[in-house]
Amino acid sequence: MAALNLNTGATAPVVDEVELADLPVTGTIPHELDGVLVRNGPNPLRGQFAGNDVLDWWPEDAMLHGIAFKGGRVMRYCNRWARTRRWARVHHPELEPSLLDSNPNVNVLQHAGEILALAEGGAPLAITAELETLGASRRHLELVDGMTAHPKVDPQTGELMTFRADWKKPWLRYGVTDATGRQSVDIEIELASPSMMHDMAITASRSILLDLNVAYDFSMLSRGFRMPLRWHDERTARIGVIDRHGGGLRWFEIAPCFIQHVVNAYDADDSTVVLDVVRYSHFFRLAKHATGFEDNPLGVLWRYVIHLDRGTVTGQQIDDAGIELPRINENRMGRPYRFLYAAGQPTNTEIRGVIRYDLERGSMQRYGVPEGDQNSEPVFVARPGASAEDDGWLLVCVYRHATQTSDVVILDARDIESGPLATVHLPRRIPAGFHGAWVSQDG
Repeated sequence: MAALNLNTGATAPVVDEVELADLPVTGTIPHELDGVLVRNGPNPLRGQFAGNDVLDWWPEDAMLHGIAFKGGRVMRYCNRWARTRRWARVHHPELEPSLLDSNPNVNVLQHAGEILALAEGGAPLAITAELETLGASRRHLELVDGMTAHPKVDPQTGELMTFRADWKKPWLRYGVTDATGRQSVDIEIELASPSMMHDMAITASRSILLDLNVAYDFSMLSRGFRMPLRWHDERTARIGVIDRHGGGLRWFEIAPCFIQHVVNAYDADDSTVVLDVVRYSHFFRLAKHATGFEDNPLGVLWRYVIHLDRGTVTGQQIDDAGIELPRINENRMGRPYRFLYAAGQPTNTEIRGVIRYDLERGSMQRYGVPEGDQNSEPVFVARPGASAEDDGWLLVCVYRHATQTSDVVILDARDIESGPLATVHLPRRIPAGFHGAWVSQDG
């Protein structure tokens, strides 16, 4: 892969926790924004990444960042390490046995009256909107053994669909949790061997699982890799479709690939499922004559149409732009939708710019970020009471290389090319991370 230096630039960790108010703002913050943008990502407790490979970045300690808005103002910025056993080991060893043994550094979820920081397979950590750690979830008790960092919430039923992929048996479990946090489905899904499953999709009636070509190779640990993951040519790539509440699981073979993030899926009719994803032709392929990886290709927007009655899948590339970290209006999760928003990926070492796709018209808009700067995923916030799918805002954290600071940019989701409605200027960086969520005051 292209050379990285995780300890400089956009990925460089911050070494302290702060709380800031009276932040300068350019433009006008929409008065209806009432909540907190919470960002998650790896930030080593000791202040330095141990290596410079992407597999050295992923497993580091969880740090959360929160920017609170109310009444047309930005009220507060703060950052906090998640108070887990990893944190206690460095800062308060006497507390270690009483804290959650997880590393929730990937995503954030608001469900059943809780805000949860999510790990890649570990137990979720309950937090407050002020980023204080509450500990193990008190409402999602059956998820204590771990879950995916990309569960899906049905916006109409409030159900939460999850899976847990593990390198130990059982290699895959699938579950459904109701709107109150009570688990109603928990089943084991048989696999021939474990694979890396990062994301999933739902429709109004089904869930979709991805068993692809990136999987484990434990011999990599003895060769200095921190995570034993690589591309396997010999694996069969396949999409699994299961009835939401269990039963009817069917696997559909597809061409070799890796899908890190799903955009959305929906039932086109009783026997047809549409699945939109960011697809890679290969990923984490070991170099033949080196100790590292080949360069990853760029991810592109791709559509699979699954014909349940015929037992076939057709796939088609929708666009050739390099993208990652796709988001939609989550009120359309699992249903037919029109708009999606993604971070641009001009090279395999940059996340820069925002792209808005109108799938009905086949058009796109771009919001450009200067070379040298980088940005996080665009988080969609619907305008309260809005009926139109794209009536809302995108909140994007942007790292500024020249000043070593970050801005929070607010874009009109209908017209991102016109530039920011408002920009919140932070006097410090929010390091490049994974995912985030809008935590509403009424959620």
